[in-house]
Amino acid sequence: WPMTDNSHQQLNRLSRDTLALVLAGGRGSRLHELTRWRAKPAVYFGGKFRIIDFALSNCVNSGIRRISVLTQYKAHSLIRHLIRGWSSFQSELGEFVEVLPASQRTSNAWYAGTADAIFQNLDIIKSLRPKFILVLSGDHVYKMDYGPLLAQHVENNADMTVASIEVPLQQATSFGVLSVDPDYRVTAFDEKPSNPQPVPGSPDTALASMGNYVFDSEFLYQLLEQDAADPASLHDFGMDLIPAIIKTCDVYAFPFRDPD
Repeated sequence: WPMTDNSHQQLNRLSRDTLALVLAGGRGSRLHELTRWRAKPAVYFGGKFRIIDFALSNCVNSGIRRISVLTQYKAHSLIRHLIRGWSSFQSELGEFVEVLPASQRTSNAWYAGTADAIFQNLDIIKSLRPKFILVLSGDHVYKMDYGPLLAQHVENNADMTVASIEVPLQQATSFGVLSVDPDYRVTAFDEKPSNPQPVPGSPDTALASMGNYVFDSEFLYQLLEQDAADPASLHDFGMDLIPAIIKTCDVYAFPFRDPD
């Protein structure tokens, strides 16, 4: 994405029109003792920092300053960290980091999956009137500028864009793998496939989903309402929503490469 003055202005505008939803409700059971008393996003990393700080710092450095954190399991340590470390935003300018706990708004159930977590908060999300919604995992360690991701989403006139990263083909069996055409339009999505499809023109690598997604907000609202009405769905982006829409909607992969 060429960084002209107009490009910077466009990215700033896209960032202001974006609401980031950070999914931070995971149990983190594979970390064993580290998550005995706290959710995985609240695990310490590098002294006083927590894993969730990576996603939050990425947002701020990308100019996205409307951020909602969706919590569920063992959330006290995480909420305390958010209050103490991320409460300096200027609310008079519409900036915030806020907590959306599992409040059972739509049923007596807790969050059933990643898609259901957002569905249960649709009334709050709609009231903020975002044009784009950036869905992020709160338990990943990485550095990323979300601006080019948003820019590609708009340039492709996409309904959904999936952030992805190239991994060696032999390691791709541990990831959700995207099959794409030469324009990076998604043609298939397979969760931990035994025979992953390589990237076009790169037979030794596959495209793994990073668990980060961009949606046009109105498209996402309709998609979540349809999914919530499906009793056979697990209400999960990777397991249900992405496979269901790739044949009929404009879904693209964004191949993330660290510029450093």
